[in-house]
Amino acid sequence: MQPYTFALLQPWVDSARAKGLREIAFTDHDRYHAGIDFDVLDELRVQNPDIAIRAGIELDNDPTTGAAGRAWVEKHWDRLDFVLGSVHYLTNPEQMFDSVPAGAGQFEGRDVDEIYADYFGRVQAMAESGLVDCLAHLDLVKIHGHRPRAANRDYLERTLDGIAERKLSLELSTAGWRKPINEHYPTDDIITLAFAKGISFTTASDAHSSAQLGEHYDRLAERIAAAGIRQICIYDRHRAIASAL
Repeated sequence: MQPYTFALLQPWVDSARAKGLREIAFTDHDRYHAGIDFDVLDELRVQNPDIAIRAGIELDNDPTTGAAGRAWVEKHWDRLDFVLGSVHYLTNPEQMFDSVPAGAGQFEGRDVDEIYADYFGRVQAMAESGLVDCLAHLDLVKIHGHRPRAANRDYLERTLDGIAERKLSLELSTAGWRKPINEHYPTDDIITLAFAKGISFTTASDAHSSAQLGEHYDRLAERIAAAGIRQICIYDRHRAIASAL
């Protein structure tokens, strides 16, 4: 929520270096786009040549700020390396469903399968926007512990097919391990299904502080190995580059 300055961002790079990370992408939510300064990122790159520093943003479906966010992404597309797409709003336009604990109230008394279908329909629309490189925390809808009951999950197949068709990536995120669900995003079965469809993956800790950078990457490495994934994607000006593990 603060404008980019060298002093603000340098501790993030220092944390990445200390943890052995070779790349870092700053992906603030698009509602905070006014604070993003590409010149500061350029200065950061000059002062830290050993760390690849990517300019990114997370474009979500905020009904209030979403239009302005999309316009900003379109305007600055050529200066961005990486755009994440995410869904944080369902039928309540005034509250993110993943806010803890307040967002849990949006699930009370509702059919969980209908919520899941609605959510993944919104994710599919984000994937089809033409403005994202990767989908963030694909099954964020599980955050409060609700699981789909129906065996038929056509909405998931449609969403993954759309991601594969557009050659987008899927984020493997450790953030869920610090949330009420206490589970990585997405679930292992979704990772397996996406892998079978030829979808590529990125890794993320979705850090909201420099201390959270790379959090639980040891646990994530186990899940990646178990899924048979042998490479992940990094992004340079929206170009996906396969990096062997």
